[in-house]
Amino acid sequence: MANNLTQTIQGDKLSLNFSGELTLYSIAKLQKEIRAISFDKVKLVILDLHNLIYLDTAAAIFIVKLEEEYNNKSKKTTILCFDEKMLSTLELVKMQRIITNLETKIDNSKKSFFKKSHMKTNEYLNGFFLFMEFFGKVFMTQVYYLKSFKHIRFKEIAFEFNESAIKAIGIISLTSFLIGLVVAYQSAYQLKLYGANIFIVDMLGISILRELAPLITAIVIAGRSGSAFTAQIGAMKITQELDAMKTMGFDPFVFLVMPKIIALMIAMPLLIFVADIMGLLGGMLISYIDLGISYDLFLDRFREVVEVKHFFIGIIKGPFFAFLIASIAIYRGLIVKNDTQSIGLNTTKSVVESIFAVIVCDAFFSIILTNLGI
Repeated sequence: MANNLTQTIQGDKLSLNFSGELTLYSIAKLQKEIRAISFDKVKLVILDLHNLIYLDTAAAIFIVKLEEEYNNKSKKTTILCFDEKMLSTLELVKMQRIITNLETKIDNSKKSFFKKSHMKTNEYLNGFFLFMEFFGKVFMTQVYYLKSFKHIRFKEIAFEFNESAIKAIGIISLTSFLIGLVVAYQSAYQLKLYGANIFIVDMLGISILRELAPLITAIVIAGRSGSAFTAQIGAMKITQELDAMKTMGFDPFVFLVMPKIIALMIAMPLLIFVADIMGLLGGMLISYIDLGISYDLFLDRFREVVEVKHFFIGIIKGPFFAFLIASIAIYRGLIVKNDTQSIGLNTTKSVVESIFAVIVCDAFFSIILTNLGI
């Protein structure tokens, strides 16, 4: 029995009445007839199946797709059917389509996740290899730079030393003094409970000289000088000053990179020394106010219990921290793209990566020195 399709339009309501047998072989003809219908003014579509005698699975999929299509076009769509077998077939098709769509979404999300993970991994690996290439070039340039006094640009190093060390003494001193105050104040409360007031000297001396002063100095320098290096070199790249230097035969590594790295490597131990003094002064002040330990007693105890090796360990960390901070900051400046947003992004990354590198380096120092018994 052939299938017939009649349409009835009442206002904004369209009724599609199917009759006879609706099978795979009659779908193509019906699709042409339905495409010819104008749905511009229609808001409600009724798919009337109560005159159907037979409905196969392919036709059921066709009806369900029609319902989904019209619903997606903001047409309210309903299916009228009173035959239980046809209803069960339609429900089965709907359920299967839901499961298939869900599996497709999950599969796409998995592919998307793995694709993004693969891209991120490649991005990090490429960045790491580029940094190692830069690191090697810096090392080789430094060897060449220090091979002869005529290569050393003392004026530029002095200028960078003034910017990185002299102008940073104030903030380093204040920060270290406050750290000494806080550590001593928190420790004093616990030591008073056990009557071990004098041991605050041991704790402050070792912790400040060996760990706190180098770390605090490196973190402040990373935020102050490291960010300045990135922003300065990034701005020079955007304004094509680096390209102009290369065109004129000047190597940016010799004229820009080396003076900054060497100046910071010289400045860091001196700043750590200043941080040692200010941190101990803060600790001495709290020890006197809160624990009643006089300055003379504090210094006498300090000379007795704090070995000089702790001071030198803190100082030795300085050049390593400085090299990491300056190298990361300059590398980030050199990879800045031609927009101001990139300067801000790379400046932020240089500070975060420098602090992370300093902490990792300090952890290596702690592990190695502890195993050596130093």
